[in-house]
Amino acid sequence: MKLNSLRYCLILLLLLVSNNFLSQIAISNTAPNNDPNHLIQNILSGGGVTITNITFTGDDQQIGAFTNGGTIGMPAGIVMSSGHALDADLNGNPGTANTPATGTACANNPNTVCNDLFTVANSVPPLIGQAFTVSGINDMCVLEFDFIPQSDTVKFNFSFGSEEYLNWVNSSFNDVFGFFICGPGITGPYSSPAGFPNGSQNIAVVPGSVPALPITVSSVHPGLNGQFYNTGVNISYNGYTNVFTAIAAVQCNQTYHIRLAVADGTDDYLDSGVFLEAGSFASDAVNVSVATVSGDTTIVEGCTSADFIFSRPQTQLNDTLIINYTISGTSDSTDYDSIPSSIIFLPGDDSLSFTLNPIQDGLNEGFESVIIAVEIINACGDTVISQGTIWIGDGPIINVFESDTLVLCASDSIPIYASSSGGYSPYTYVWNTGETTDTILGSISQNGSVDYYVTATDNCGFSQIDTVTITMNQALQLDTIITFPSSCVPNGAVSASIIGATGTPFYTWTGPGVNSPNSINASVWQNLSSGWYYFSVVDDVCSLSDSAYIDLIDSPQANIVAIPESGCSDLGVIFINNSINADYFEWNFDDGTNNTSTDTSNVSHVFSSATPTTYTVQMIASENGTCPDTVEVIITVDVCGCTDPTALNYNPNANVDDGTCILPEPIITAPNVFTPNGDGNNDLFELDWTNLTSLELTILNRWGNILYKGSSNSLENDPTSAPTWNGQVQNDGSNAADGVYFYRYKAVGMSGNEIDGHGFVQLINQ
Repeated sequence: MKLNSLRYCLILLLLLVSNNFLSQIAISNTAPNNDPNHLIQNILSGGGVTITNITFTGDDQQIGAFTNGGTIGMPAGIVMSSGHALDADLNGNPGTANTPATGTACANNPNTVCNDLFTVANSVPPLIGQAFTVSGINDMCVLEFDFIPQSDTVKFNFSFGSEEYLNWVNSSFNDVFGFFICGPGITGPYSSPAGFPNGSQNIAVVPGSVPALPITVSSVHPGLNGQFYNTGVNISYNGYTNVFTAIAAVQCNQTYHIRLAVADGTDDYLDSGVFLEAGSFASDAVNVSVATVSGDTTIVEGCTSADFIFSRPQTQLNDTLIINYTISGTSDSTDYDSIPSSIIFLPGDDSLSFTLNPIQDGLNEGFESVIIAVEIINACGDTVISQGTIWIGDGPIINVFESDTLVLCASDSIPIYASSSGGYSPYTYVWNTGETTDTILGSISQNGSVDYYVTATDNCGFSQIDTVTITMNQALQLDTIITFPSSCVPNGAVSASIIGATGTPFYTWTGPGVNSPNSINASVWQNLSSGWYYFSVVDDVCSLSDSAYIDLIDSPQANIVAIPESGCSDLGVIFINNSINADYFEWNFDDGTNNTSTDTSNVSHVFSSATPTTYTVQMIASENGTCPDTVEVIITVDVCGCTDPTALNYNPNANVDDGTCILPEPIITAPNVFTPNGDGNNDLFELDWTNLTSLELTILNRWGNILYKGSSNSLENDPTSAPTWNGQVQNDGSNAADGVYFYRYKAVGMSGNEIDGHGFVQLINQ
């Protein structure tokens, strides 16, 4: 498979897998959240900066605003993507994940942000010890603007995510982004617009990396800088980074330019995106921001709290700084727990916070505000005011709306639902049936009414209970169904009785028969054979159904007994026919032989087979061919013979040994001379034998003294264990003198017969 084909297959797999996860983040791409000016001025911009000359390169589907981003470490902000911005939200735009954007596919020309991204993407391989090349930049998305800082530092928070994780790490598909800043005091290798002649620096780098390592798919992942990596379970991307802070030293009240850019590397599939935190692009001496669970600026009495977060530039970390702030707004100190009167930054502290916990007082006060404001003279000598606002809402009175409904027919399943207002969404629902969705299927089995209870709970845990009533008013009733049994001649019947029909009822019977399934539009159906019959009636409002079974009277019952049921081939079997209520019998012996009979006389059959075989004998008993009943019996045929593979008459097809094995006779011969001189030739005296299981050999001299005795009882398993004489006296290991020696042996053949023998052998040592 070619590489691109493999990627497209994995894209489909990733789409299926990603749809199974649940995301909390919410992304909007509709006006004004597709307007670059709105995104920069009203969402990204924080305190201490003046932003002008905003431009955008790409497709407007590539940008958007997000909320509820606490799961990725930022409550709200803007998103830039090499695909569709909505695709970063699993629930935002189902079915289009990884759809290529119609963004800019650019040539890598000098002095362009496209070439800058190309340079960044291809600068990573040598820095991480890899070897790959990004061939081009596609689907480029660029937001850029001028800004004037009011302090000596500018910074903002961001996170990078990608669908390229983890299958395409360290490959040519190295999706890339960069934050290219230029202006007074900044010199860098990247392009810059007219009026900024000293080039740009990329401030999207891995914290603490030396040399500075740009953040891409291949520079932050579990195998490299893994402490900054997260799996993509909260957004649609497979993985994403921690929240980083991009920071640059600037000069007060001077004009700077920044390009925020993201793009696909090499191809235009498997998107990547950059999340920029709302209000974080700032140049304050001290910045005040607000963080809530919901991601907005609203908290609820007795439910949620908020954090006021104070942060200061990195350039001031070596100083002790005491911040006094003012508190204003429409609330007072009785509406929340006590908070500190000042914030003290010690050396090394870059951010501090305290929590505002609203008190549930049970009063209907509407929304009240708490405003924290800090006034400070920055490094430029300007007075800068930074503030954060929290809105406190009352505990709600929840209204539940439900759907009472009328059921006209017992067979109907009616959707019933509940909806809520007055509280803090989202709402959850629990019915007395145990179901937890806002809509369930209700039912009722008889005329009258039944109540369902639903408890609605808002996001703060406040709840309300309401009742949904289902009322049934059904007139149509099926009173009785009668059945009349049948013999083998179809003479049964079924009959249904109904009351309360509205309009003209229509009847339907279905069941077995010659034209199965048969049907008739009547309440009575006659001349039927045995079996199940199904009835339904439909009037102008409802429908009912039921079923009935017609029994068979004195039906044929097949029964046979086989004697014997198993034995050797050419097995003769007698089948005893014990059937009743039948006069016609069909036999199938499962060996290509069939037979018929008209009485219950015994039937004989011989089964022959060269191999072990089982036969399924079937007999069908009927009354003149009607009302058939079937019975089966298994006949097992063995092949009987010799099963010993060593026997002369071994039958490889036999599975039962019949005791007829003929085993070969043993043969023993001996040499008449041997020369145990160690020359490797005829050094041992040994017997030549076949078809033995054991052998005993004894050597004697002329006076009858035993010089050697040896034996083996496992010749059939180990022929090498047969006894041999090496020409030495067994007791003391001395060499026997030249001469004639007497030998004798005892052996047992394969059939168990014993054999004795003897002879003389000449020993010559030279």
